[in-house]
This record gives sequence, structure tokens and C-alpha cells, in this order.
Amino acid sequence: MLDKILQTKKEEVEALILPEKQEVKKVSFYDALKNPTHTLALIAEVKRASPSKGLIKEDFNHVQIARDYEAGLADALSVLTDQEYFMGNQSFLTDIKKTVNLPVLRKDFIIDPLQVEESVRIGADAILLIGEALEPAKLHELYVQAKESGLDCLVEVHALDTLTGILDVFTPQIVGINNRDLHTFVTSVEQTRKIASYVPKESLIVSESGIVNTADILSVKEAGAEAVLVGETLMRESNQTEAIAHLFGVKHANR
Repeated sequence: MLDKILQTKKEEVEALILPEKQEVKKVSFYDALKNPTHTLALIAEVKRASPSKGLIKEDFNHVQIARDYEAGLADALSVLTDQEYFMGNQSFLTDIKKTVNLPVLRKDFIIDPLQVEESVRIGADAILLIGEALEPAKLHELYVQAKESGLDCLVEVHALDTLTGILDVFTPQIVGINNRDLHTFVTSVEQTRKIASYVPKESLIVSESGIVNTADILSVKEAGAEAVLVGETLMRESNQTEAIAHLFGVKHANR
């Protein structure tokens, strides 16, 4: 599936026409994660569908979902912009940036400098760079370009050898440990426990995917994570504000 998605991305990049730059307020993604509202910083994901689960939320209003996440004390948002496999859209990110005061991560398969520039123009505060999708040297090039353009980067890995390959080149400010195997789509929060001890102390660790309850939150925190990225668990609930409260084991969560 990952190979299929990356081939689609290459075709999209070949046809890419950069959009006009959106004037939106920049917010530090990294600072938001370093100053969490909850036990761990929460990156709440606006996610309509996925290749493994299909349609996740039928009644999908991206702006309202983002508002509800903000009301539920999310520290940052992740917005899927991939159309082909996740039913996302770049306009979702821009609309959300114009609505909430939280930093927004562009969740997509970024493989080319044009996509980094595109991310700046649509209003993203940060981008995802996937270790399993890029050679370490190429990932570093995109990382440097992003940082020079004012974007933070969530550098995601699933396997230990992917992490060590990246660390041979540079130390990312933020390292995401994806509990989902991108080739099989099987998830286990144990993956965070396996990988976290190999992440340099100066890197902030984000545990991604498969976070379904408070026990998972406590497990990845104990393993060394300072933040979690949660999508499906929150999106499947009817009320995203209350879904955050349930996830963190509190009675209510609102500003």
C-alpha cells in the first residue's frame, strides 16, 4: 500500500501547480507540544477515511471538528490533505487554519520540494516526513527546506533501522513513532516502547496510531512519549470534545 501511495504522489507532483499563498497566522507546532494541556500533548487528527478502514466519519464537517478539538483542549491538529486514499483536501487545512488558533500539521506523503512549498502556501505550521518513504539524505533535504521556510517537521518512523538510518544523517527535533506498520497496517502501541529508548534525549517523541484509551496514553508516556497523535479513536465519536475527555480519563474537556 505504501508503495502504491508513493507512486500516486510522484504522479501528483508531476502535475502540481502551486496555489496562491494564504495569509494565516503562524503558530509553533513544536512549542505547542512542549507545553501540553493534558498528561501528554495531543495532536488531534481531522481524518475522514483511510485505506485500511475506509470511510471513518460520514457526517464530516472539517471546520466544526477542528473547533470541537480546540474546545476539548487539543494542543495541535493534524489534517489529512491526501485525496486519493484518505478523502482529504488541501482546502480542509486552509479552512481550519482560518478558524482555530492551534498549530496545524499537514498530514500527507511529502516526497518533493514542491510539496514543501505547497504546504507553506496552504497555511501549514508543520509537515509530516515519513522515514519509510524517503532515503535519509532526501528526508534531511526536505527537513532543512521546511525549517528554512518556517515549518516544523514531524519525522515519522516505524522500524528501528529506519530511525538509525536517519540519526546517521541528523537528529530531528520531533520524532514520531508510528505504531502502525505502513506495509501491513497492523497497529500496536508496543512499537513506541520498542523504539523510544533509541531516540536521542533532545528529540521530542510523538506516539502515533493505535491510541484508543487512557491505558494507551499512560503506556506510551511511560515509554518516553511527550505527545500522541490520535485520529480514528476521536473521529469515530459523535462529539469530538467529549471524545478527548474520554481518551484522557477526565469528566469533561473544554475551554
